[in-house]
Amino acid sequence: MTTALIDQTLGNLACSVPGATRVFRQYRLDFCCGGELPLREAAQRIGVDPETIAAALLALEPNAEEQDWRTASAGQLIEYILARFHERHRDQFPELIRLASRVEQVHGSRPECPNGLAEHLWNMQQELESHMLKEEQILFPMLQRGMGFPQAQGPISVMRYEHQEHGNALERLATLTDDITPPANACNTWRALYRGLEEMRSDLMQHIHLENNVLFRNAEAPARIPIVQATESAEEVRP
Repeated sequence: MTTALIDQTLGNLACSVPGATRVFRQYRLDFCCGGELPLREAAQRIGVDPETIAAALLALEPNAEEQDWRTASAGQLIEYILARFHERHRDQFPELIRLASRVEQVHGSRPECPNGLAEHLWNMQQELESHMLKEEQILFPMLQRGMGFPQAQGPISVMRYEHQEHGNALERLATLTDDITPPANACNTWRALYRGLEEMRSDLMQHIHLENNVLFRNAEAPARIPIVQATESAEEVRP
């Protein structure tokens, strides 16, 4: 049973196994930008036995509230992404930047202080806002009108590239904050900042996952000719 899981990609498992993303976050596996990587290879890269992660996936309790978005229409998934992630990110960043600035002002002389974090978050906010506007104004309307492969291929490629840039920004965030781990004697503001950062990181990874591994993949799938129609067409061209 675990072998069947190990040979699947992180993206497929994140879609098909309810709660898989929690396990992947626990092991720091990139299921959003790195969703094409098989679990076996991803686990080996971090020095973890893939059987251990597969067992954790099998042990997950089913959660009826987790929806499988692979069968939803593009319009339904886009509405969810806009409400759950786009608006949420716009709420998150101003407060995170404020808290980071405060921590740097008060504790900047401490070696464990994440100096440069406020500026990094501001840059992330600008890049993400530009990215979301492109989706809202260009790509999402195309997908909502039923345009997929090949019309939307160009915008999708741009969005995938920018998702990778967001992933790089999250890696930089982890470096600045000791993987979002506050020091033992951190003040309440510092701890509140890191709780917010962890929530933002989780949201952004889930956001990218749903777009890369569900919305974009569905749009990129070339239209298939029904078997009956294909058979009839073959009959018509026979001499």
